[in-house]
Amino acid sequence: MLILVTYDVAVSKPLGQKRLRRVAKVCEAYGIRVQNSVFECKVDATQYKQLQLALLDIIKESEDSLRFYELGNNYKNKVVHFGVKEALNVEEPLIL
Repeated sequence: MLILVTYDVAVSKPLGQKRLRRVAKVCEAYGIRVQNSVFECKVDATQYKQLQLALLDIIKESEDSLRFYELGNNYKNKVVHFGVKEALNVEEPLIL
């Protein structure tokens, strides 16, 4: 299934910057960054739960925000892209 992970980490304090980097690093392990704090992740149910738990272990719920949007398996009809940043296919290999 495809999920969209969005987050807003309070960075006004030094530990906020560290949390922000850790959240991004975890998200990069599961998906592709499509905006600054937005990732598209193609995961199964187990990976989805692991991702949630890993991120919940990092964020500070009294200061940060974390959202998961489940687009499901038929996501291709649900995602429309406009603009300059090329849309990536999360199912194709990513060559750096």
